[in-house]
Amino acid sequence: MESPGRSPGAAVTGVVRFRVLGEVAASAGGDRVTLGHARQRCVLAVLLVEANLVVTTDQLVDRVWGDRPPLRVRQVISNYVSRLRQRLPADGGVELQRRGGGYALLVEPGRVDLHHFRRLVHRARDEPDEHRALELLEQASALWSGDAFADIDVPWIAAVREGLSMERFTADADRIDLALRLGRYAGLLSELTARAAAHPLDERVAGQLMLARYHAGRPAEALAEFRRVRTRLAEELGVDPGPALRQLHHRVLNADPDLTATAPPPAPAVPWPRQLPPRPGPFSSREASLARLTEFLAGPSAPTGASPIAVVSGPGGIGKTWLALEWAHRHSGQFPDGHLFVDLRGFCADREGPMDPGVALRGFLDALGADPDRLPTEPHALAALFRSVTADRRLLVVLDNAADGEQVRALLPGGGRCAVLVTSRRRLAGLTTAHGAGRLHLDVLAGDESRALLARRLGSRARTEAAAVAELTASCGGFPLALGIIATRAQMHPDVPLTEFAAELRRLGLAALADDDPVASLPAVLSWSSHALSAGVRTVFRLLGTAPGPDIGLPAVAALTGLHPTEAGAALHTLEEASLLSQHPRGRYRMHELIRSHARSAAADPDPAAVRRLTDFYLRTAYTAERLLNPHALPIRLAPAVVRPHPVNDVGAALSWLDFEHANLLAVQQAAAEAGMHAVVWQLAWALVTFQTRRGHHREQAAVWRTALDAARHLPDPAARTVAHRRLGAAYVELDRHDEAVEHLHLAMELAQRHGNTGDEAHTQYQLAWAWGRRGADRRALDYAVRAVQLCRRADLPVWEADALNVAGRHATRLGDHDAARRHCDAALSLHRRHHNARGQANALLNLGEISRLAGHQTEAVHRFRAASTLYRDQEVTPAEADTADRLGHTRTTVDRVHAVWQEAF
Repeated sequence: MESPGRSPGAAVTGVVRFRVLGEVAASAGGDRVTLGHARQRCVLAVLLVEANLVVTTDQLVDRVWGDRPPLRVRQVISNYVSRLRQRLPADGGVELQRRGGGYALLVEPGRVDLHHFRRLVHRARDEPDEHRALELLEQASALWSGDAFADIDVPWIAAVREGLSMERFTADADRIDLALRLGRYAGLLSELTARAAAHPLDERVAGQLMLARYHAGRPAEALAEFRRVRTRLAEELGVDPGPALRQLHHRVLNADPDLTATAPPPAPAVPWPRQLPPRPGPFSSREASLARLTEFLAGPSAPTGASPIAVVSGPGGIGKTWLALEWAHRHSGQFPDGHLFVDLRGFCADREGPMDPGVALRGFLDALGADPDRLPTEPHALAALFRSVTADRRLLVVLDNAADGEQVRALLPGGGRCAVLVTSRRRLAGLTTAHGAGRLHLDVLAGDESRALLARRLGSRARTEAAAVAELTASCGGFPLALGIIATRAQMHPDVPLTEFAAELRRLGLAALADDDPVASLPAVLSWSSHALSAGVRTVFRLLGTAPGPDIGLPAVAALTGLHPTEAGAALHTLEEASLLSQHPRGRYRMHELIRSHARSAAADPDPAAVRRLTDFYLRTAYTAERLLNPHALPIRLAPAVVRPHPVNDVGAALSWLDFEHANLLAVQQAAAEAGMHAVVWQLAWALVTFQTRRGHHREQAAVWRTALDAARHLPDPAARTVAHRRLGAAYVELDRHDEAVEHLHLAMELAQRHGNTGDEAHTQYQLAWAWGRRGADRRALDYAVRAVQLCRRADLPVWEADALNVAGRHATRLGDHDAARRHCDAALSLHRRHHNARGQANALLNLGEISRLAGHQTEAVHRFRAASTLYRDQEVTPAEADTADRLGHTRTTVDRVHAVWQEAF
């Protein structure tokens, strides 16, 4: 590749071209070709091949260095780019810009000989005047002076070099065909003889050489060429020459007078297949996914020499076929021997089912020129023939909508020069295991991509009705088909405001995306996936659609379905393989909301037994976790068990499980409320108290207790209402909603006194002390705390008594009565230690540390704050640990300053 500018010692007329075809000159890196210079030229080569396109930094690293990049590789690339910019021509026709996380070389295509070559070939193929077409192809051929990138030896460039070589071969074959048709036989014999020796199985080259020899007055040599090709094909591939070459042999054998005329001979009977459907319209960027496919398919062949394979998987309507066709059309020039395409009907609306691979093979072989009457009937022999025919060709094979790996394996070509692009709703992991296929699982579009899609389709309406576009984007959840359906309807009804489409989608959900055309109906597309499941897995799918919460784990699935965990896990794997479910870290499974809506609609009615099993699983596990976190809380009575809870054996396991399941527990409580399961609603709120308090989930705590209070009004036990008012009041205290907090706490007090429940009254007095303390009313708070202490002693509730003593000590401290504060907190610490209540001990130590700090005993305060912080950390009480750490930091700063003054004084 030459740097822009005039070649040394050469007078250049017309445009100056960057050389990509032919040998790569050393001038881009100077006369000394060191490793650094070679890599610099490689960077330039990549940018030239992708001229006017953005090449990301990661792509540059992968294409230039592969899996062995140097240290600080991004800085190395930046340095190379800086040097390359200095060598750009001064005429302003070329720019090297930093764009979108990478670089783009902006240049007129005619100034890069690779792109100039392709333009000439394209123009020649569209040119109706054969004389002018031949001139264009001769100009294209003249651009070559050797192998492309001859002095760059990296895998990506090697793959590009091979692709360019095939493009050159095909363009030269077209040029020779034109020259023969126009009677220009002189000078072709030596070129064709060399081409036939290099490509001994290519029937097109053999036919061209036969014609040239015949017109040179050497018919015997023309017939000998046919016998040579026929023998080689039989020995190496087990096939006969195709009909076009056999017909030419017959005409030479019979001295057909038409062969001596200057009129062009008949066109080949079977042209190279070009089966790709039309290029898809603008859909979404997905540039990263397209680049990933390029890595899979345009790179070097697999170590085994097999053709590279890429599998694009994802749910129906996610844009798999669009992506595959977009990539195929962008890279079609790299496959000069043709493009094969088949819809394997893996998931279709009719009852025909997936296509038999034998049918697809017969279609492929027919397109490649095989005699239909001589095709074998046995499937394995048919597949073997396909591999033989494709072994020496560079084809692109697109297998769309595959049902499974077996269907695909029968259609894999031979050799290592083809590329296979597969789309399927299943992940087809077996193709990766057995054939090294690259796997790309498509996810939904990001929010900005969804908005961009609608903006492209709707034009100015996307700006003037931005709020409706935002709602539509959110409702479609990044599903390309859903967005496309909405955009199409909006285009068909330009006078209907987008807000009406948004309202319909909000009201009807998935049903709003239905259509009489099944291909344009998201419910129909999704139904094809679920219909392909076995009856048992389909039942699991429908039950998962009814499960509340954003995700679910295997133990909960086993409870929901009533299956053994092994069976439930197998069903989940099947659903994940079918792209109806996605697995996330820590064994969590999620469904896209539109897929969940389809699963719910497929279930006639919720299964009461399944609902009860799942609810019981969540309630019992949460209850067990609460008893571990707060063993001193008075237990509640649950209904007889329906399923076993998830095993949580210590505080760490309890907190971990609750962290992962918190959102699901909130959803389960709401679902239980809607189902009228009042006792469960209240019990779930009770089971979340300690966890939500430790984690600071005060808004969620208020929400669950509001729901629990509504449920408690339907329960016969007045204690349920008392606890609900008290806990709701406590949550409002943390949210600084003082008036509402005090109102609910007084209602709890009235209920406790009316029904003679001393324990509830004591606990409510404690909460009132906490509420007034948050308002700074320390005297009032102290009075409530002292009454709480007295009531707890009367009810023989020592741990609660210790909690109340702690609160009394805190407010005595604030009122300046440090002696009384210390007595209260020492008594609290003693009680908590006696009853092994670690969190209570931490609270007491925190208060004692504060008393010591205010009394000027800074070192003693530091020791107590440290002890409190350790206990909070062990119990994972996050907010209290942060508060203690803050106090400890300020106190240690004070101690350090005192020590510094003391040292300076002495």
